[in-house]
Amino acid sequence: MSSLETRPDTTPSAQWRWPSVHPEGRKFALIAACITLLVFWFVSDALGWICVGITIWVLAFFRDPIRSVPQGKGLIIAPADGLITMIERVLPPRELVGEDALAAEPLMRVSIFMSVFDVHINRAPIGGTIRRVVYISGKFLNASLDKASEENERQHLLVEGADGTRIGFTQIAGLVARRIVPFVKPGDIVAAGQRVGLIRFGSRVDVYLPAGTAPQVALGQRSIAGETILGRLGDGEVVTGVAQ
Repeated sequence: MSSLETRPDTTPSAQWRWPSVHPEGRKFALIAACITLLVFWFVSDALGWICVGITIWVLAFFRDPIRSVPQGKGLIIAPADGLITMIERVLPPRELVGEDALAAEPLMRVSIFMSVFDVHINRAPIGGTIRRVVYISGKFLNASLDKASEENERQHLLVEGADGTRIGFTQIAGLVARRIVPFVKPGDIVAAGQRVGLIRFGSRVDVYLPAGTAPQVALGQRSIAGETILGRLGDGEVVTGVAQ
């Protein structure tokens, strides 16, 4: 049954559905389930039930929910679920700078921290062509630290829209994360909100907004990949938030 059902006599209605498990996570869930059975058979029921909980967590970690992607001109969509931990103007990474990439000037960076309880599948912030995918090995510092953007294992992506808009974003491995898994390569054409990769287990995504575009999110706000609007091209009005 579709998550969006249209009836002739009413407006469309959304329905909740169980999220599927991404294929990347099925092997880990299978391994966890096999270990769980062995523990039940050869060790103890008490420890076995703990392993059941771990298996469920693995399935939940790799969940791949369907998202309703906002449609509209100039929208920049959040590429990750998580907490908005930093919003600051910085120089973009040199891997995203160049004649056919971002300008070497300060841009507004929005950092989204994903805990081990968040969905870890990342999505394209705009539709267009993937121009760059640059992987860099590094450390595994806490992803919430500012220096993680320069020292941790990371992968830079650049997508160029049909109108020439270029958005750079970076997947950053964290304290527990040990692998960044790409789903795209240079030359691929993606839609806004399309799945482009994931990070195992706990991580961060930095998004570099174009000049003249202010974030439409506030520090401490939670974003939803493929749904939350991070910004609107050319809209320089800053959004602030109040904790309550």
